[in-house]
Amino acid sequence: MDFDLDETHAELRALAASVLDREADQARIEAHERGGRPYDAGAWKALAQAGLLGACLPPEAGGAGLGPLATAVILREVGARVAPVPALPGLIAALTVAGHGTDAQRRALAPFGEGEEVLTVAFREAGAGPGDPPAATARDGRITGRPGIVPYAAEASAIVVPALSGGEAALFLVRPGDAQVRPVATTTGEPAAVVTLEDAPGEMVGEPGGAAVAALRLNTLAAVTATASGVLAGALALTKGHIATRRQFDRVLAEFQAVTMQIADVYIASRALDVAMWTGVWRLGEGLPAERDLAVAAYNAAADAVRALYTCQHLHGGIGLDLTYPLHRHFGLGKHLAHLLGGGQAQLDLIGALV
Repeated sequence: MDFDLDETHAELRALAASVLDREADQARIEAHERGGRPYDAGAWKALAQAGLLGACLPPEAGGAGLGPLATAVILREVGARVAPVPALPGLIAALTVAGHGTDAQRRALAPFGEGEEVLTVAFREAGAGPGDPPAATARDGRITGRPGIVPYAAEASAIVVPALSGGEAALFLVRPGDAQVRPVATTTGEPAAVVTLEDAPGEMVGEPGGAAVAALRLNTLAAVTATASGVLAGALALTKGHIATRRQFDRVLAEFQAVTMQIADVYIASRALDVAMWTGVWRLGEGLPAERDLAVAAYNAAADAVRALYTCQHLHGGIGLDLTYPLHRHFGLGKHLAHLLGGGQAQLDLIGALV
């Protein structure tokens, strides 16, 4: 079984790594955090100008139509650097609209691909269980309800919101200007808001009870686990560098057997997440049944990966919690992604139901 990327996606990964190494290094991220802006507009624009956002979009929006696999490649690089850009919710929303929206809705994705606009999604609904009804209802194209805490809600041009329409779940594009948006603090520092809809106009994506709702859930699982894969890979790289240079009792930490066993456990967790994630994303991109594979990846991201991040913190000692050292960003984002997935037990329940 070959899990290597093909030439196109390998080049895409190299390009994403090059752009993010330049635009989202430690110094730039620290400057962004001091500036108080919602996201790094320079890094976001650089991703767009390199064609990385457009690579995932359909040709109607000026994109390359590379789909879920390209999305996962890019998000893994974003996660590895914990880059402060709205790529995760934006690419989930764009991929869902690209797959199930009208021609006009697909063409409207062009400003997103150019880095001029931000898209987002109501994660509470996207991460809900298969049998959980949406928290909003739709009647004659008007949406009422509270779809939960939405990242980048105030900055977005549109929010993908699930709602119950005629007794069936459906997706709608809602403009933040038509909603009540109340900012809230988050553990990762990214902007988010509680969104309340009161008879707000919405533009339906796909058909009620159709493939669009299922696609949003699968796209969310794929994107979140790809980001988590990058987060853990980045934390592993930091920890390997630390134990290879940090000396204690006149020896580098990597020479202690207990340390090598723990870093090996982190490596195993990282590889297990990678294999599960790439399997699920590849199946999703090929139009094959992918929910079971993505649920396994989500379990790894929500359970084993989080335990591995704790190990990385432990091997760093107090340095890992220092705000001047980057590991705390990986830990915070990794925990946040696990919460978006509902935690490891929720994914075990889903795997059991699917089996």
